[in-house]
Amino acid sequence: MGLVDLLHEWDQVLTLLINSLHCWWSDHLFLFFSKKWIWVPLYVLIAYFLFRRLGWKKALVAVLSVGLTIVACDQFANVLKYGVARLRPCYDSFMLENGLHMLEGRGSLFGFFSAHAADAFGLAASSIYAFRNDPQRPYRKYRWMILVWAVLVAVSRVFAGKHYFGDVLVGALVGTGFGLLFGWLARWVIRNYIEKPAA
Repeated sequence: MGLVDLLHEWDQVLTLLINSLHCWWSDHLFLFFSKKWIWVPLYVLIAYFLFRRLGWKKALVAVLSVGLTIVACDQFANVLKYGVARLRPCYDSFMLENGLHMLEGRGSLFGFFSAHAADAFGLAASSIYAFRNDPQRPYRKYRWMILVWAVLVAVSRVFAGKHYFGDVLVGALVGTGFGLLFGWLARWVIRNYIEKPAA
């Protein structure tokens, strides 16, 4: 057995273990966290506070960096899903025979990596970086709240039977990477073109 096969086997076992920890209330909770459009008010609220705290120029750059993060996560996920062509657990006969619990329809055929996880962690990382442009407040509570939200969104995909834990883990890492990259670029633009005093 090769390393890739061994990792896949471990991923199957861990995914089934996490997926089995469900009950009536957790099914409702994770189905709620799994729905993308339900979180639009949260995105609007984050944008509102960025504009309120940073001023329109800085906020515009910050919001653009968050938007670019989401687009990058989505497009990269689409490329890899068809490039890697790893079946979702809900299409895997081994997973179904061993009790995979599904909360919703099966969706597209391939699932590596989780765009939900990437988007959630990308939004968390880029928005945390965006609020750093306000030197007057540390935003510690926001950091914890948005990271807990991102974890719940990501894990909901395992509970829904749509992704392996490995899909979610890679998605979280990719999203964090893109979020930090675009957050840093936004900070650089703000420092060099908005905050920099005129010569």
